[in-house]
Amino acid sequence: MSDKEQLKPIPVFSPRDNPVLFYIRCLFDLQLKTIVDFLRPELSNILNNILDIGAGNSPWKSFLPNDIEYVGLDIKNAGDFNMRENNEVIYYSGGIFPFTENTFSNALCSEVLEHVSDTETFLSEIYRCLEPNGKIILTVPWSARRHHLPNDYFRFTPEALELLFTKKGFIEIEIAERGNDFAMIFNKIFVLIHGLFFPKKKITLVLTLPISVMLLPSLLIFFIAAHLTMKLKVGSRIDPLGYALTAKKSPLPTLDSTDFTN
Repeated sequence: MSDKEQLKPIPVFSPRDNPVLFYIRCLFDLQLKTIVDFLRPELSNILNNILDIGAGNSPWKSFLPNDIEYVGLDIKNAGDFNMRENNEVIYYSGGIFPFTENTFSNALCSEVLEHVSDTETFLSEIYRCLEPNGKIILTVPWSARRHHLPNDYFRFTPEALELLFTKKGFIEIEIAERGNDFAMIFNKIFVLIHGLFFPKKKITLVLTLPISVMLLPSLLIFFIAAHLTMKLKVGSRIDPLGYALTAKKSPLPTLDSTDFTN
């Protein structure tokens, strides 16, 4: 099986770079829209400082209060994923975070956990670097294509997230779905039509192009239905686009919170 990606994810840049283009993208990229809808209110009310883990192009910094101290963290080969270098981001080789324990009041980790092969160490490091009662804000995909291959390892159910974060000592864990079944179906039809319009072998266009044209009315129907049902908070949430989580570091030491600095 080939690991070559046929439709690579488009890097996310700050909404401030081009607000109109960002808004238009959110209309059609419902994964992005549901992430924005979750992160904007969460990040607008935080205090002190924040560690943005897997920061990429730091798009979510624009949602933070102006007086918040921002530190980004990403792997040294972030450029392989079309991320531009950022002087507010610390680049490391993976594994142990380059910070002392109890450093940050908040941590952000958006659409990163599925790309981490050692989930146990990664979550332990987030826990270690947070202050007691420090908050983690996290999103993960559920109904999403494999992406950034070959570094796409996991999809997490709410039950798995609850288990992992409880085991690490986090408390006040809250998990919510991002999107619903209408949004999921729209995304699938959108990707299908893209593949039919741009097939691997151009000779097959004689077959794929008519099929893609016939699917366009369905795409429009589910585009409207997805936005409407998400606005009204209806539709099945058993098969969403992804999940959003918030949790806090326990104010008391836990057996699982290993100090990796020693």
